[in-house]
This record gives sequence, C-alpha cells and structure tokens, in this order.
Amino acid sequence: MLTARDIMTPNAECIGEHDSLTEAAQKLRDLGVGSMPICGEDNRLKGMLTDRDIVVGCVAAGRDPDKTPAGDFGGEKPVTIGADDSIDEAIKTMQEHQVRRLPVIDGHELVGMVAQADIARSIPEDKVGELVKLVSW
Repeated sequence: MLTARDIMTPNAECIGEHDSLTEAAQKLRDLGVGSMPICGEDNRLKGMLTDRDIVVGCVAAGRDPDKTPAGDFGGEKPVTIGADDSIDEAIKTMQEHQVRRLPVIDGHELVGMVAQADIARSIPEDKVGELVKLVSW
C-alpha cells in the first residue's frame, strides 16, 4: 500500500505566521507554487496561504501586503493527511474538502505536501480522470 509519505514532495517550505504577505508572494513566485503552509514559531502548521488570498484578501481589499502578516490568513484548521495514511485516504480527504493539495503531517511536524498531481503519477492511468473529477469543483 502506497502512503502519503511515499508520494509526497518532501521538505515543504512554510511561510512564517509573522512574515508579510509580500514575503509570502515572493516565496510563492520563487518556488513556482500557488499555495504554501503557514507555520507558527512553534513550527506547527497554522494554515494554508494561497496566491488568491494575497490578491483578493489583501490587495483587492486595499490592505498593504508589506504590513499584513501571513498569519492573518488561513484561519481555520488546515486540512492535512498523516504521513502513513494511504493514497485512498488522501483522495477521500481531497474530495471531501475540495482541495488539490494536502500538507503531510508526522505527529505535529510538517514533513511534505501531497498534490493531486503526485497522486495522479502514482495510480493507474485509467483512474486519473476519475481523480481529477472527484477533486474538481
């Protein structure tokens, strides 16, 4: 049985909860991603931040991204998957919460990220279309 740990992208980078949204946007750009975890000073996952959060929740709302901390976003408890959970559990979680990326947690530590594409590369080709349909809204 393949697990989240087997297919995840390891060493996921976080944005600190006190880092500005400008810093977060630069990090998203540099990493070539559209979302990233927000981590607290205790190194625990506090939420997820998306490029859309920055644009719609900050810039379009007239807030200053240089003065707005990342921790102001990603408010509710983030949807995660355990490192030793199965791919089927990851698919079920993505479908249930309509997300395409899941932070992978081992205990309380962020150890990686699983994206829809990671799962697609790990399942039989005839199942990929079904996966995309399940987590697309």
